[in-house]
Parts: sequence; C-alpha cells; structure tokens
Amino acid sequence: MNKKLATILAGGAVLVLALGGCDDGDEGEDKAARWAKTYCGALRTQNATIDDANEALARISEGDKSPEEIKKTDVKAFRDLSAAFDNLSRALKKAGVPPVENGARLRKNATGALDRLSASYAGLQQQAEKLNTGDQAEFADGLQDITDDMKEVPGQFEAVEKALGDLRQGELQAAMAGEPGCRKVGSSPSASASAA
Repeated sequence: MNKKLATILAGGAVLVLALGGCDDGDEGEDKAARWAKTYCGALRTQNATIDDANEALARISEGDKSPEEIKKTDVKAFRDLSAAFDNLSRALKKAGVPPVENGARLRKNATGALDRLSASYAGLQQQAEKLNTGDQAEFADGLQDITDDMKEVPGQFEAVEKALGDLRQGELQAAMAGEPGCRKVGSSPSASASAA
C-alpha cells in the first residue's frame, strides 16, 4: 500500500528540476540577472529537500516496514514537500515581478500553483499524522485514503510546471540558464517509479 503511495509521489523531484530547466547587457539584462539569481538560488536549495523527501518515500516502500516507520517517514516527507513548495512560492514573491511580458500576472499564476501544491502536501501530512499504527486494518484504510487523495497531485504538478514555464522568456530565460539552481541536473533516484 505504501509502495503505491510512494510511486505516485516519486516524480516530484524530477518535475521540480525540470521546472527550472532553461535553454541555452543592458538594464533589462541586469534586472533579469538579479531576478534569476534570487529565484534560482532558492530553487537549488528546495530541489535538495524535495529529492530527500522523495528518496525517503521510495525507501519506505521497499521491503517490510513497520506501521510506525511508515507513518514517521510519510509525515516528515509530506511536511518537507509542503515546506519546499511554500518556500519556492516565497522566493518568487521575493524576486519581484519578473522582467517579462505580463510578469505580474505570470508570477501570480505561478505562486498560486505552488501554494496549492504546498497546501495539498500539508493536508497529506495531517492525514499521515492521524494514521492509527495500533490497528493494522485501520492503518491500511488510512494509507488507502492518502493514496486516493494523492491522485490530485499530478495535475497540480502540471499546473506548476506550466506556470513556471511561462516565465521563461527572452533575457530572463538566458539569465536563468546561467544560474546553477535553474539548470536541469538529471533525474531523481526514484524516477523509475514516476511513470505510474
């Protein structure tokens, strides 16, 4: 049961790394460079958190783990994922309006998508905290409920990906390409499960 849950979650790190993936000297360039530095620095940090959470979920799904261990891992992973996406939203706000056409609207779309994803993980964390490890049947039912609620997350990932992709324009796209945090750096160790 927890393996199914981890499978649904496993693509998270890969997706976020892709969000920052960018294609390969005036004031506009300076604004773009400052904006990219602020956002991409945060992205790099949060990618590490998301990687760790997804790896923990993948590990807990392998072999026989106790209900207590599953619960502890799931609670922490959901908490970390919620915080990571919240921090990405905050970083977009801190970076200011991106120097692209309709920048204010596009930033609002992106922060809204990130906030919704963060809230979903916070809700999953609360569900995981309520899992009854003393009753195997009730515990299994609780995990199934979490798995069912996770079905909404892939659509939310897609909304985030589209919203952040819309920001990659012109000088800003070039500036992001120069920032390590916004370079696509390969797949997560748990990527093999992301096809589910």
